[in-house]
Amino acid sequence: MRLLITGGRGMLGRTLVARWRGLHQCAVADLPETDITRPETLEAAFAAAKPEAVIHCAAMTNVDACEGDRPRAFLLNARGTANVAQACAAHRARLIAISTDYVFAGDRPGARAEGDATDPRTAYGATKLAGEAAACALCPDAVIARIAWLYGPGGPSFLHTMLRLAREDPGRTLTVVDDQVGNPTSTLAVADALAGILARPDLRGVFHLTCEGAVSWFGFAREIFRLRGLGTIDLRPCSTADYPRPAPRPHFSALAKTRLAEAGLPPMPAWQDALAAFLRAAPDL
Repeated sequence: MRLLITGGRGMLGRTLVARWRGLHQCAVADLPETDITRPETLEAAFAAAKPEAVIHCAAMTNVDACEGDRPRAFLLNARGTANVAQACAAHRARLIAISTDYVFAGDRPGARAEGDATDPRTAYGATKLAGEAAACALCPDAVIARIAWLYGPGGPSFLHTMLRLAREDPGRTLTVVDDQVGNPTSTLAVADALAGILARPDLRGVFHLTCEGAVSWFGFAREIFRLRGLGTIDLRPCSTADYPRPAPRPHFSALAKTRLAEAGLPPMPAWQDALAAFLRAAPDL
């Protein structure tokens, strides 16, 4: 299949290109050549790639930067997604748009399912939700793939930061938030799930593609260090209130994968299994 991946030089985009090499013909649309806020550059990318499907990864994902510059966040996450969707409609390409757990408030325990009411509390979440709406309005057969707590080859990610800090000072004390709970998710697992969705042109609407099982950032860090044998790290829990940020963080980010099961697609792997597999494949990380 001929695919166009916006934001293809980002962490997820790089994984998709590498994972699907030999399976699909992947073209990358990313800065500086392609700017999703400039439709003429998108048109050039579409004309060159002639995609049958587009995986729209490009976005402004720095949550605090979005909070500080809402107009730019809207331009990239909402208007940019609308531009991509318009190009898909014009070129009759299927659209799979990547979104986020931040479309939910994250203020109550339990995993949110695809059909649950959205209520974003940040500029990032609100602009990504506006992008979802634009994608579905302009491409009624679009798929919205929500992901969260992502890590993958090359980073950047929480996992890469933890291991870097551990390498720099193996005897240091690290304090990590223990009252935010979510699904740590490997880009490799997301790529495999997206491949299954790509193979099913009958599928549309929202799908959650995070790994199974929920844990706090502190618990995630503890498992990273356990698997790497970094027992000398003094890891201590703290609360969100101890580290205030410009954008509020959801306390409960876990996502339920009901639509994958309904579609008869393979379940997402447990986060512990995905993490162990990722670290085994990257011994020098």
